[in-house]
Formats: sequence, C-alpha cells, structure tokens
Amino acid sequence: MNRRIATSVVLAIVLSAAVAFAQDVVHVVDGVVKKVDSTAKTVTVATADGTEHVFKYTEKTTVHGTQAMGKTVKVGAVDTYFKGKEGTEVMVRYMGKGADKTAVGFHDLGKDSVKVAKGTVTKFDKGTRTVAIKTEDGSEQTFKVSKDALRDSEKGVVHGADFTAKEGDKLTVRYTEDAAGKVAHFFE
Repeated sequence: MNRRIATSVVLAIVLSAAVAFAQDVVHVVDGVVKKVDSTAKTVTVATADGTEHVFKYTEKTTVHGTQAMGKTVKVGAVDTYFKGKEGTEVMVRYMGKGADKTAVGFHDLGKDSVKVAKGTVTKFDKGTRTVAIKTEDGSEQTFKVSKDALRDSEKGVVHGADFTAKEGDKLTVRYTEDAAGKVAHFFE
C-alpha cells in the first residue's frame, strides 16, 4: 500500500514537472518594431502577415545588435535601446502564449536591411552551414546560415548550429548581405 502511494506521488511530481517545463518553451517570431511603451514595459512587433504581437520585457531581457553594430549585448535596457528605432527588424525570442508573452531576448537586424527569399531547398550542407533554395522566380540563391539564425518549431527555437533542411523543403529566408554574401538569420 505504501509503495503504491509513493509511486503515485512520484508520478504526480514527474507529470507536474513535465507540464511546467512544457509551458517554458522559448519560441521566436520575426517582425518590425512598431511601438515601445516604457511605462507598460512592452514592445509591439508586426510580423510580415500584419499580425501585431505585444511582448512584455523585464530587467533580464537581452538585446543583441547586428555585426554592423558590433554585436552589442545589453541586458535590461530594452526601452532605451529601441527608443526612436521604430521600423527596426527584430527577431524576438519569447515565452508564453496569446496576450501573455514575455520577451527573453531581441535580436536587432537593423532598419531596411533585411531581405526575404522564398523557395524550395535544393541543397543543404551542414559542414559549410549553407542552404541553397530555388526561388519563386526560378533563380537559385545560396545562404550562409548564421550561428545566431533562428527557426521556430513546435518544440521551441532551433538555433543556426542545429538547423537542418532537406531537398524539397519549402523555406522563407530572412537575410542580410555583407562582404561574405547572403547571411540567413531567420527561417520559416
């Protein structure tokens, strides 16, 4: 009898932990900063489909700049960092759902620097961290997968080092260009 009770208690604890863990999954969304409200401590980001997401931020929320900005990392300075930067393209790592989303970190991709390519994967090379797609206009484009690149999944964020794709996959790539070529930052 005591063994059954002990087993039931352990099972209840494990299930409770699993539920709590599942709620703490970090997701990512890409969009443009529309509004920063320092009083409410929120940032509104509009995605490509026009959906506006409102993210709360805390003193632990980080902001990562781009290569051109010296890869700055700031903690707890979201309102001052984004002051006057409405229109900036960002990737937001967040936890929560619906109207209750809290930003874990913002990745600043710059203003008017992000380009979009949609197409079908023709080649993926994990060793060189490159992916090639045949775009809708029939041309083929190759992208270097940034180590900071992100993709959302049902299980949470997939980072650039863990990103994989196979021939035939449909991808939307958000990328910037530098001296080395096209650098992918976000995949859908």
